[in-house]
Parts: sequence; structure tokens; C-alpha cells
Amino acid sequence: MMKQATVESGKGIETIAIREVPVPRPGPGEVLVRIKAATLNFRDTIVAKGLIPGLGKEPEVVPLSCCAAEVVETGSSVRRMAPGDRVVPIFAPFWLTGSTPDPRMLGGPIDGVARQYAIFDAESLCHLPGELGDLEGATLACATLTAWSALTAFRPTGAGDWVLAHGTGGVSIAALQLAKAMGANVAITSSSDAKLARAASYGADLCINYRTTPDWAAGLRKALGERPLANVIDTVGAMQFDDNVSLLGDGGQLSAIGMLGSDFSWTRMGEQGVNLAPIGVGNREQHEAMTAFIVDQGIKPVVDVVYDLDRLQDAYRHLESGQFFGKVGINLL
Repeated sequence: MMKQATVESGKGIETIAIREVPVPRPGPGEVLVRIKAATLNFRDTIVAKGLIPGLGKEPEVVPLSCCAAEVVETGSSVRRMAPGDRVVPIFAPFWLTGSTPDPRMLGGPIDGVARQYAIFDAESLCHLPGELGDLEGATLACATLTAWSALTAFRPTGAGDWVLAHGTGGVSIAALQLAKAMGANVAITSSSDAKLARAASYGADLCINYRTTPDWAAGLRKALGERPLANVIDTVGAMQFDDNVSLLGDGGQLSAIGMLGSDFSWTRMGEQGVNLAPIGVGNREQHEAMTAFIVDQGIKPVVDVVYDLDRLQDAYRHLESGQFFGKVGINLL
């Protein structure tokens, strides 16, 4: 038997339940993994609360999309993985290559990783190098790959570029770490001086508190001496669209990722003169390229606080509070 969490899609965080269920067995082409650690994303709150109707499987779904695991057993015809391998399931298990996202994503349309054991198609697993711990590996599938795609998939980030990341959550901190390793300069916004100080310790070149500097765009423009941005990692949404666009240079990219404060910025797709890139996480090829870069550059993804699976509701509440830096982790041991 194993522990498994479920949430009633759209019915709220309070519907999260932890149950004992049988451990599944793999079929042909499948792999049974023992999940060691997971992390939360804002998307998990979207599913639980129904903020995007229809995103979560009805009537309930195993939540969470990001984890690190170890292969326990393989089904017939599996050659890609072997027992004992450390692995990360990709966010969209059927999106292996190409530029067209697959809508079947873990922890939403299909069951996710908030459980101690799970079955995956062997093709949907990526090896997790020994240089990364389980919690670090559990940050990769959604938040880190989203940041990687924003920095590489449409407009490659170059040395000397200026990148703006909003907030200090998982995507923004991953973007900070990746962009710095690419030789870029990074500006960060937050309402917390303490979080900005932590961001500076990870290499942020310019930190702006949008609470004490309400016109943060003007403050950023002045600090940069009118130098334009090459990329904005937009986790907030359309409410900041005009300010973000005003800071971009010719060929600069608005990476539309999140809706922490309003509708997604891609609702304004097609506006004249705006290079808006809708970021849909990424495929297996991108995940593997990102992991190789992280290992080569010695990057250590940031997990701020860890909860046991039995306290998954508390972990969601912590995510809602915004009182974290980087990622909120879940221990599944």
C-alpha cells in the first residue's frame, strides 16, 4: 500500500485528502517509480480552486506535476530506464519534441505526483543526474523548464542582455539563476526587501521594491539609464502589460507565463509592435538540454520550505501566503 493525495477539482484546497491505496504494477513500456520529493506550483492552486474551469480532471485528480523519483520496476520492452535510475517525469508526458504543446499535463488533465508510487510511460522520464538532490530535481519539470523556455525557446538570451523577472517564486528565481549563468544581467521586483536581499545573493543586479516604489517601471528605467530590456519574465499577467512593454527594446520579448495578479498577458496577443511569446513549459528535448546546462553551470535550484505529504493542505496555504522564496517542497519518503 502507499499514500496518495487527491483534490476535488475546482472545489477548493480543503478537499485535499490523503488515502492508502494499492501500489500499481507497470505494463508493457511502463515504469513504476518511487517518488521521493515533489514541489508545488501556482498552477496547483488554479486546479484546486477552479480558477481556470476544466483544467483539472473531474471529479478529482492526484495533484502536483513536479517530482524526483527512483525507478523500482520496469515493464516489458523498456530499454530507456532500469531499476535504481533516478528520474524526473516531464510535465507533459506525451510532449517529447516539437513546438506544439500537448494539453495532457500532470496534476491537471491527468493524475499527478502527490503519491509515493506512480506509473509512467518510460518515454516520459528523464534521467536525474547525481549532481542534483531529490528536492532540487523536483523543481525542474514545470517552474525551471518554464524559465528555460522563456530564455531560450524564442529569443536566445545573450551575454550582456537585461532580463526582468517579477517576484521571487519558482519561475522567477529559476530565471534569475539561468540568466546569470548565460551572462545576462537580471532585475527583480518584489514587495519584500528581505526577499530582494536573497535575490541579490543569487546574483540579481537590480532589485526594486514595487511597494515602496509604486511606479516601479519608471524606477527601473531610471536605474538602467534608459537601456532597454531584452526579456520580461511575466508571471503576473495583463495588469502589468503596458509597463512591461514600455521597457522592452527592439526585438525584446515579453514572456507570457503567469496570472498571479490578473488574466494571462497572452490575452493581448497580436497587439502591434509587441513581441509576445506565450510560454507553455517545454518538451522532453528541452528538459534534457536544460538539465545538462544546470549541471554544467553548477546551478542549485532553490527550495525554501518542505512539508510532509500528510500536510499537503498546509503546503498549499503556504504557497497562497506568498511567504516563500523559490519553491515549496513536499517530502514523500
